[in-house]
Amino acid sequence: MRLWKVTKTGRKSRPYRLRWVVAGQVHGDTFATSALADSRRSELWQAMRRGEAFDVESGLPESEVRAAAEAADAKPPLRWFEFCRKYLAGRWRTSAAKTRESMADGLAAVALAMVQRGEGVPDDTDLRLAFRWGIVPANEGEDPPAELKAAYEWLTTSDRPVLDLTDAEIFEDVQYRLSYRLDGTRAAGETYKRRRRALNTALEHAVERGELPENPLQRASKKRVGSDDVVDRRVLVNAVQGRQLLTAVSYIGSWGRNRGRRLVAFYAVLYYAGLRPAEAVGLRLSDCHLPEAGWGTLTLRETRPVSGKQWTDSGERHDRRGLKAREASTDRPVPIPPVLVAILQAHLKEFGTAREGRVFGNERGGVVGSSTYWRVWEEARGYALPPERFDSSLAGRPYDLRHACITRWLNAGVQIAEVARRVGNSPEVIHRRYHGCIDGHEEAANAKITNALEEEGDSVL
Repeated sequence: MRLWKVTKTGRKSRPYRLRWVVAGQVHGDTFATSALADSRRSELWQAMRRGEAFDVESGLPESEVRAAAEAADAKPPLRWFEFCRKYLAGRWRTSAAKTRESMADGLAAVALAMVQRGEGVPDDTDLRLAFRWGIVPANEGEDPPAELKAAYEWLTTSDRPVLDLTDAEIFEDVQYRLSYRLDGTRAAGETYKRRRRALNTALEHAVERGELPENPLQRASKKRVGSDDVVDRRVLVNAVQGRQLLTAVSYIGSWGRNRGRRLVAFYAVLYYAGLRPAEAVGLRLSDCHLPEAGWGTLTLRETRPVSGKQWTDSGERHDRRGLKAREASTDRPVPIPPVLVAILQAHLKEFGTAREGRVFGNERGGVVGSSTYWRVWEEARGYALPPERFDSSLAGRPYDLRHACITRWLNAGVQIAEVARRVGNSPEVIHRRYHGCIDGHEEAANAKITNALEEEGDSVL
């Protein structure tokens, strides 16, 4: 038995590592603080001084192995679904609706690897849906929907113990479920990262509860996944295309309905002010300074992201949150050009405000749903764009109007820090996501390389 000193791991979550050798086999553990690591080293040192035998396979003192075996005999192992239900219930009150849904989605993907397969196993799609339904705290003790009853029963009777995550073959399947969709195609890079974060936090909780000896994700090699959050230039509209799309939106509707005209100003605040759709949904008249001439201001205070009734505390599809990446009580003033001021004034004059003084609402005064503004946008693209452009990624999503706005500001010479302040991002995010969309960078780089070659005498004669 040989005990090493505490070292640094380089990770943020558990930055301290302790390693020791038993009969030539290296064992180790990581800790959140140096005090915990030193305490564990002291425990192992005291066991060595007592002459206590160590288990070669686990690397633990005989007394700890015996205590663990007695504890395992005293209570049945905690199974995956019940662990996830308790874990999410503990985090429910302090988490936003989107965070709740994200955690459920990541753990549901893992659940497909944590159920035993056999005759009569339900389809993976039903298993995921049953997991997402059953993990909601409000549904505990309720009967599942009829179409999910078989899948729910399988989940709750044929799931594996949490400890099975230490099995190499099972954990390999877990990693596959994080990385791939149900149809076998690779998941987007951001989807993989989001699922992995959700699982990692849950496993850290399992280690703290004593359900796992260590977090298996910490010793698993992290897959290198390409980031898909860099803006593609092909989605950006120019000034003419932007105006054509806003005009086309006003033509959407039939039999006297104003579906499109109600949303012209909604898309305009994305295109001229760089708002996120959830910020536009939550915009109120009291947030708007719309002078008769010159620039106005939108002071953003609230977002209304779409999650789902089962994830929100209010039972509504739209959650009510503060601004993204800011304290709940802070706001963000955004100067808006005269063209947008005029569009908003015309909108308010024709449609007034919706409930709670919101600038945008549906025909009943309710919150504008994401399905509504997505459908109208798809129809407007068909009017505004030629067939070859309609089938491309050009302005494929309403969010691409925000991308076009940010790119326009950057190309106009607005400092990155000021752009970041207006749109609610950090300068680092703006630089990373939009660097390839700024005109003139390639030409400037080519000119610098040409000058360097000429100075070296390697220019083409």
